[in-house]
Parts: sequence; C-alpha cells; structure tokens
Amino acid sequence: MRLLPILVITCALGGAASADPALGTWLTEPDRKGQVAHVRVYECARAICGKIVRTFNATGQQIEHPNVGKRVFWNMMPEGSGTYEGRAYVPAHDREYAGELRLAGNRLTVRGCVGPVCQSQTWKRVN
Repeated sequence: MRLLPILVITCALGGAASADPALGTWLTEPDRKGQVAHVRVYECARAICGKIVRTFNATGQQIEHPNVGKRVFWNMMPEGSGTYEGRAYVPAHDREYAGELRLAGNRLTVRGCVGPVCQSQTWKRVN
C-alpha cells in the first residue's frame, strides 16, 4: 500500500520535469503605439503554440484589444539547443511567416521571415 503514493508522486514529478522550458507567459516588446502583450506559450500536439492573452497600453494599464485570443505562432517543433521552427503570424502585418523561436533563460527571441527579409523581437518571461 505504501508503494502507490510513492509511485503517484514519482510520476507527477517526472511529468513536471519533462515540461518544455518555453511554456509559460511572455511579455512582448512594445509596438509603435507603446502597447505590449502577454503571450501564453502552450503545448499543442507535439509542438508548442502561442496566443495573445492580455494587452496593455503604454502606461501599463490592461486594455481591450482585437488581437487578444489570436494565435501568433503554431507548430513550433524543437530543433535542439532551445530553438524551435514553425509558423508565425504578425497581427500588425496581418500575414503569416516562417517562424523561429530561440530560448535563452528568461528571454525568448521570436523571429519571422519572408524570403531573406526577417524581423524579430525578444520577449521576457512573465511566469
């Protein structure tokens, strides 16, 4: 009977230890209006995806915004060394791009490219 609780605890800890390090909530860089967003990174099948969950104005007050709920990247598959590749959507351009994420500690660089032209932002971990 003592084995069952130990097994349950071991399985729970094992699942937590294997969670993708990019999962969580990230703060974007400000846009042209000084607005920022929280993007929640979550598992989606065998990949990771990201969706805007909150937006804030230039003074830090939470605001209503039409981009809340929009998926900004998906099918990001781990490529090794904290790098992921998949698809990204930039609401300001209303376009989809080839996307890449690079995780370095509590920083996530999000990059999208069309041909040789690329743009990127570095986000900070919120939690």
